[in-house]
Amino acid sequence: MTSTAMDIHEILQYLPHRYPILLVDRVLEVVAGERIKALKNVTVNEPFFPGHYPHHPVMPGVLIVEALAQASAILSFKTTGGRADDKSVYYFVGIDGARFKKPVVPGDQLILESSVVTQKRGIWKFAATARVDGQLAAEAELMCTVRPAE
Repeated sequence: MTSTAMDIHEILQYLPHRYPILLVDRVLEVVAGERIKALKNVTVNEPFFPGHYPHHPVMPGVLIVEALAQASAILSFKTTGGRADDKSVYYFVGIDGARFKKPVVPGDQLILESSVVTQKRGIWKFAATARVDGQLAAEAELMCTVRPAE
């Protein structure tokens, strides 16, 4: 069980996402079949901040959950040896227990952690957290799958 880091060039090989929806900047460590720790640098230049909210910019919770899902996708691909391609799509199939504890604002570094809970019949279940400066910002249990693109 080797822990490895990934830069943005390797992340782009595992995720089909691109700007403005790519929400993982670096993988700090990944242990296939177990866990991942990644980061998202939150900058004032994010395309959602002018509208959410102009006088008090806050990263939308749905995008924090999306960042956790992207980190989880990398973990599942690293576990199976697969990669994202144009013949398949990585889908959410469920989000349970999503809780938002602390606003995420420009200048924050979001630390994304996800662990495999189960993997059955192509459905992955992850326990995921997002932290800023060691404080819990969000948590959720995510269920995802890969399906052929139609």
